[in-house]
Amino acid sequence: MATPRLMRKKKTTNLLTEVELEFMNELWGLGQGSVRDVLDRLAPDRNLAYTSGATILRILDEKGFVESEKNGKSLIYRPLLEKDRYQSRSLQNLSRTLFDDTPATLVARLVDDAGLTEDDLEEIRALVERRLQNDGG
Repeated sequence: MATPRLMRKKKTTNLLTEVELEFMNELWGLGQGSVRDVLDRLAPDRNLAYTSGATILRILDEKGFVESEKNGKSLIYRPLLEKDRYQSRSLQNLSRTLFDDTPATLVARLVDDAGLTEDDLEEIRALVERRLQNDGG
């Protein structure tokens, strides 16, 4: 007796690999697109084969980061996760795993080591002050 074929289960993960993030950035910029649309936006020296691009987008679909819809002979991919939500998720993970769950340490490292300009620091100060005012009343 043959074993019943298992349905492919969507993988669950919260973070993207480097190449997946590269593809998501292009999809976020496009809003939606085919494999060819995404490959056309990559740097020319990237030189990825169509099949490689299709595999990466299929994996993103399996992980639940994008959804696909058939349009003629092509699949059109659309992000299911907004870029700002992914940024928040990534920073929370970075804070938890590399900075002992202390966001102040993460910010201190950024301010101390990133070679920020005075304008950058003023912008950060304005963001912090605005947040404090909004939280304080």
